Amino acid sequence: MSQAAKPKATFAAGCFWSVELVFKRIPGVGTIQVGYTGGHVEKPTYEQVCTGNTGHAEAVQMEYDPQVVNYSKLLTAFWNKHDPTTLNRQGADLGTQYRSAIFYHNEEQKALAEQSKREQEVQLGKPVVTEIVPAQTFYPAEEFHQGYLEKRGQSAAKGCSNPIACYGY
Repeated sequence: MSQAAKPKATFAAGCFWSVELVFKRIPGVGTIQVGYTGGHVEKPTYEQVCTGNTGHAEAVQMEYDPQVVNYSKLLTAFWNKHDPTTLNRQGADLGTQYRSAIFYHNEEQKALAEQSKREQEVQLGKPVVTEIVPAQTFYPAEEFHQGYLEKRGQSAAKGCSNPIACYGY
């Protein structure tokens, strides 16, 4: 399968540094970037997004090989990464930029995301606040943010199960 033909997946689950590392470790996930999506400002900066005024979420966008990993497995990793019952918050990170969201790229992804959200609500026994919305323009974050935890010594090796320290400490 050629690089251009690989499907994309886009998720927001709190601070994008640790979300990126979770997905980088999954066999079949190829190119991945952290960035901003879901807002109304063109080419936002990290500082702008942090104000909460742009409407963007910190997100990851990846290409994946469906021969190796399917979208349902990516959804499982997404749900396992964060608490989808907290509105605009993950741990100490608070604000709309840290919201839980699935940005679908086609109707099949939408249907799978909606089904998995219903399953999460049953499993967790409470409402899931995750947005399921069409993918919008994805603006890659500044180079400083790309591979942030990996640059600080955490493994991004495929299949790695080492705990992820949120800020690389």
